[in-house]
Amino acid sequence: MRPIPMVERVALAVRDLAVQFASEQGVVRALDGVSFDLHAGRTLGVVGESGCGKSVTARSILRLVDRPGRITAGRMLLDPGTAAEVDLATLDPESQTMRGVRGGRIGLIFQEPMTALSVHYTVGNQIIEAVRQHSDISAAEARNRAIELLGEVGIPRPETRISAYPFELSGGLRQRVGIAMALAGDPQIVIADEPTTALDVTTQAQILALLQRLQREKNIALMLITHDMGVIAEMADDVAVMYLGRVVEYAPVEEVFGAPRHPYTRALLRAVPSILATPRQRLSTIGGAVPHPGSRPSGCAFHPRCVEQLGGICVEQSPRPIAPGRSGAACFKAEQGEGAAA
Repeated sequence: MRPIPMVERVALAVRDLAVQFASEQGVVRALDGVSFDLHAGRTLGVVGESGCGKSVTARSILRLVDRPGRITAGRMLLDPGTAAEVDLATLDPESQTMRGVRGGRIGLIFQEPMTALSVHYTVGNQIIEAVRQHSDISAAEARNRAIELLGEVGIPRPETRISAYPFELSGGLRQRVGIAMALAGDPQIVIADEPTTALDVTTQAQILALLQRLQREKNIALMLITHDMGVIAEMADDVAVMYLGRVVEYAPVEEVFGAPRHPYTRALLRAVPSILATPRQRLSTIGGAVPHPGSRPSGCAFHPRCVEQLGGICVEQSPRPIAPGRSGAACFKAEQGEGAAA
């Protein structure tokens, strides 16, 4: 396994994060030892099917996991190795410190802007509230800052749109408002939870281009959660492939698309439609479905669906986790290939 190039400082280091939900049927392990780094000025693409733990990871970082969910292990180090280092896992979710981090140092862009924004208040009121929550300025100054934010995200006539209600705006404009709210506290990290899912393809391209521009201008560490491998190819610098609450492959985007090491990653890539396919060719699919986290298979969690499994070892033993800060795959077949290459 090779170290991932450290081109920028680490803004957030997640180590062995575990989240459990207690229910009448037993304990559900939603996350089971998740580790990754977010670098300033770089994008980490987090990809996987529904139910793999992507959104739970994002909510855990912001300490927004609802009861009966709780963080049972791991660390989430903000500004690791500096005097400002803080472990978010140790903070009270309702503490003043965590409230300052949430929206201040870490911004969140939601998947569906219509449900994320209140229909009872203008977009201006909502952005102004977010601005004043994280800065000691007057209402007039906050209004000017809100207009400036709306202009930064490409909303035309921001001085007029600031008085609009969410239902008066298109889906694309609402998502831009959501991005403006995420930037209201001038965060160093932004988590985008499938920010283009509810948008048409043209608007998707505009939103992705906007995120790229803002990241370059503000040197933001961006965590982009998506199902779309095309978005990953376009946006990500590094990729974390998640399956059933674990990171099964972690590598620079060029390696993930050029030489994927985990069978699950290869299956995801095969399922992407190609313009080079022959007419009426059937799309490739991944057989079966993601198991419920409460009934996790023995051994490698992917082995019941894997067409490349090696037999007993995959059924009986769990692959070695990926070392933090290094590229690799949690897969016995990948380990054999690396051993042969060595």
